[in-house]
Amino acid sequence: MEMLLDFLKDILKVIIRAISAYVFHKILFKNEKTTRSRRKRKGGSQK
Repeated sequence: MEMLLDFLKDILKVIIRAISAYVFHKILFKNEKTTRSRRKRKGGSQK
């Protein structure tokens, strides 16, 4: 029974770490654009 509780505690620790890392990453990179805009390509033949 005690082994099962330790196992559940470890699983909860991993889940909490993953969630906190996700939230921290979202806060840190909140202002950064997800896709960078590319320059427009010039159409037609160039001389």
